[in-house]
Amino acid sequence: MPRPGSTVPKTGAGGQAADSAVDPAAQPAPAQPTSAQLGAAQPTLAQHIADARRVTTMPAGQASPAATSGPAPDAAPPSEPASPSEHASPAAATSETGRLDARGGLPLLPAMLVAIAGGLALAAAFPPVGFWPLAAVGPGLLVVSLWRRSLRGSFAVGLGFGLAFFVPLLSWLINVAWYAWGALAVAEAVIFALFAIGQRLMLRLRAWPAAVACWWVAVEAFRDRWPYAFPWGRLSMSQAQAPTVRWVAYGGPPLLTFLVALAGTMLAWLLLAPRRTPRSMASRSVTPRRMPLRLAARWSAARWPAARRADDAAPPPAVPAAVGRRVVPALAFAAAAGVALAGAALPAGQWGASSPTAEVAAVQGDVPRAGTFAKQVQETIVTENHAAATDQFAAQVRAGSRPAPDLVIWPENSTDIDPGLNPYVYATIAGAVGVINRPVLVGAVLDNPRRNTGELWLPGRGPVAIYVKRQLVPFGEYIPFRGLISSFSSLPALQPVDFTPGHSAVVFRVGKIRLGDVICYEVGFDNLVSSEVSAGANLLTEQTNDADFELDGQLGETLQQLAMARIRAIEFDRAMIVSGTTGVSAIIAPDGSLIAHTRTWQRAVLEARVPLLSGSTLAERAGEAPEIIFSALALAALAWAIAGAVMARRAAKAPRVRGV
Repeated sequence: MPRPGSTVPKTGAGGQAADSAVDPAAQPAPAQPTSAQLGAAQPTLAQHIADARRVTTMPAGQASPAATSGPAPDAAPPSEPASPSEHASPAAATSETGRLDARGGLPLLPAMLVAIAGGLALAAAFPPVGFWPLAAVGPGLLVVSLWRRSLRGSFAVGLGFGLAFFVPLLSWLINVAWYAWGALAVAEAVIFALFAIGQRLMLRLRAWPAAVACWWVAVEAFRDRWPYAFPWGRLSMSQAQAPTVRWVAYGGPPLLTFLVALAGTMLAWLLLAPRRTPRSMASRSVTPRRMPLRLAARWSAARWPAARRADDAAPPPAVPAAVGRRVVPALAFAAAAGVALAGAALPAGQWGASSPTAEVAAVQGDVPRAGTFAKQVQETIVTENHAAATDQFAAQVRAGSRPAPDLVIWPENSTDIDPGLNPYVYATIAGAVGVINRPVLVGAVLDNPRRNTGELWLPGRGPVAIYVKRQLVPFGEYIPFRGLISSFSSLPALQPVDFTPGHSAVVFRVGKIRLGDVICYEVGFDNLVSSEVSAGANLLTEQTNDADFELDGQLGETLQQLAMARIRAIEFDRAMIVSGTTGVSAIIAPDGSLIAHTRTWQRAVLEARVPLLSGSTLAERAGEAPEIIFSALALAALAWAIAGAVMARRAAKAPRVRGV
């Protein structure tokens, strides 16, 4: 309040000086105020600094007392939350267009580079590189690239990730045809990109790390079944040599995929933590406009105690919240990775000295390495090679240098000519079976109808039992959508006649051996291998022909398939025999270790004594339940995320009532 008689103008409601009713000329000259009076009437520098601090430490979205009568010239409206569970940081990153927005995601180009790096990392987790920890890094980088991305941007980065993953993973297909490689890789990448939109929506949820881990299981379940059943690239199948692999004996590949993906999403949470600034920290951030006030406050605090007292009254910085933002994700990542790695301590693949055993041999006859496999087959050369290798093995047995086997296994396509229709082929196989004088499982292509089979031949009797391959290779044994594709392409000419699939599991009985057979591609399908074990198999075999994919020296396909076989051995607690025309052939113990194996493009006969186990694992008893549960949780999470997005959009469009 001014002293009576002073000339301080009166102010009106609008803050403007009111006209005085007293004539200034009639008033005596005002007395000059003293310095003490000026100090009482004017605020001190310390008060100015304290007021400045109150402005800079004001919580985000709260107006300062000086601004209650109207908005400040540079004030911005409160930003809309980027998701139902978190508010956007005021220091938002750029969007796909490069402009600052409230989403806080990476710009499109850096996000695309991160996605491509994630796809390449995931591909390197599989053979032939086989650096299994990268199976968690890939999903983590995908989350980072999708974080707060638009739906169109999510498709773009998902496509980049998918191409970077499937193109190198399936590079061995170039030995068949470059367009087969390109078409399959692009098709799988597009499917993956469409699903990536769903993952982006899941990132709106509070429990998004678990939801995204379920998403990986659901996507793999879809790709295993439609549009043409292609199980390559499952996260779990990269873990054949990892300490995590024993989890497959307790929940099958879906459980292992979930655990690996969960470690990846927790890693993403840790990587995103520095970007997700707490509101308490964001509200205290210093803009360039306010920097001089903050610097002046620090400088004056040393000279004016009143300023120091005002500074002491300000709330302390939110360091614990910032630390917690990093510690909690770090602990979550450590816990998820620890659980996955704890699989090394689980019992799996154990058998005792009292377990029954059998001596089993796998013949790798080799084929000429020239052109495609179709050109290599000069009538009977492949059959003759396997018969010759068996004859040499029989001579070693007679000489006592090798033990006599209980069973001999030839690979897939050890004859692609129906023995029942070709007397020479029949005589060649029967002669080899008679020389070794043991049952031989022969991979044969039969006609009328055309089938890919495993035939059990007995000495002096010929074929007595048959298993017909149930899961055919798309574009290799049948042409999907043949009528549609033939209308614009000559691709169906590569396979003029589709193979006919089988419909049931078959267990071959050879003495105490109960042999369950899967042929090549089938080893990737959970239900097919499980059905053989459920039918009573105490020994498993995979007959395969990888010659088509190894012509240029690549080992990707054969090593990826071998990794699947090793995982199946652990999953069902069974020894497994892999017999290939050109390798890699192997004898696998129930714990997934290699008892013996060959190199590629050589003639060889493997032999080993293996246990015949008949117990059932938790994975076998659970069947498809883990996959169904995780997939159902993923669908529920996606539905919840979509519902939340719709409600948030409606709320944003609803008219807002402003206070007076």
